Amino acid sequence: MHFRAFHWLCCQVCCTSAESSAPLGRTFRFCNDLRKQSWSGIPREVRPVTWRLLSGYLPPNMERRELVLQRKREEYFGFIEQYYHSRTDEHHRDTYRQIHIDIPRTNPLIPLFQQPLVQEVFERILFIWAIRHPASGYVQGINDLVTPFFVVFLSEFVEEDVENFEMAALPLETQRNIEADSFWCMSKLLDGIQDNYTFAQPGIQTKVKALEELVSRIDEDVHLHFRRCEVEYLQFAFRWMNNLLMRELPLRCTIRLWDTYQAESEGFSHFHLYVCAAFLIKWRKEILSMLDFQGLLMLLQNLPTIHWGNEEVGLLLAEAYRLKYMFADAPSHYKR
Repeated sequence: MHFRAFHWLCCQVCCTSAESSAPLGRTFRFCNDLRKQSWSGIPREVRPVTWRLLSGYLPPNMERRELVLQRKREEYFGFIEQYYHSRTDEHHRDTYRQIHIDIPRTNPLIPLFQQPLVQEVFERILFIWAIRHPASGYVQGINDLVTPFFVVFLSEFVEEDVENFEMAALPLETQRNIEADSFWCMSKLLDGIQDNYTFAQPGIQTKVKALEELVSRIDEDVHLHFRRCEVEYLQFAFRWMNNLLMRELPLRCTIRLWDTYQAESEGFSHFHLYVCAAFLIKWRKEILSMLDFQGLLMLLQNLPTIHWGNEEVGLLLAEAYRLKYMFADAPSHYKR
């Protein structure tokens, strides 16, 4: 029934013209219903189209979708023709070199991402994004944000075991469509959190400070334990904000998490804070058992989530929602 509801919503958002206020009202209602359905996880079969809709890349009006996709895909490859040759220019050489170094480190244990063909795709996506966003340029960590989109859009053509799929088996046009869609959806995501990656990364600094103050309110024992062990939140939570917990969770869990992030208002920029707080408190017993700086930091940088699945992510999100409900609108949210 869950899959049928999604399929119906994806088809209905919106089949009518946006000429009058009534269809506009229906479009808003269907989009709102799609977000509500997505919050608890999206069926694999409809996740690609749902992510395109939720990210704002795919238009609600069904009649315009193919035209928009064609235009945006052509626009992306127009950028490739226009700019990609400049990767060897002195002005862009350092950016390209850093991307080239980081790509093999992206999910190094997943065979899909070690294929030269896939690494070339990632290099193009990241380089084009970087030169089109000179205020931030490329920053380590952005490379991770391509992977969920790439895997989800690839899953449209692969029934099982996406992580071991040979990309070269797909027709060239399909490969190009996956690449372009990954670029645009990643760009939409980054539009909402770009201050995480501008000079000195002020967005991350602010979010880590907010996490510290939130944890001091919800679990004073953990907060004081960090102080006693002289552990600074920045030492472990910088990565949590920079990579949106992608280095802490298996990729399958990140994809499930992003179902909810895209369904939430400001999911990547605001709700992520509460997910990080819930994630930290999830390990309070282990944290309080570590009595020295080195042991505590090692734990926080290598949390045992390798066997996590949808159930664990669902519980994490439920706790994050509870924290948001309790603290988000409180006048003294970040003040003790």
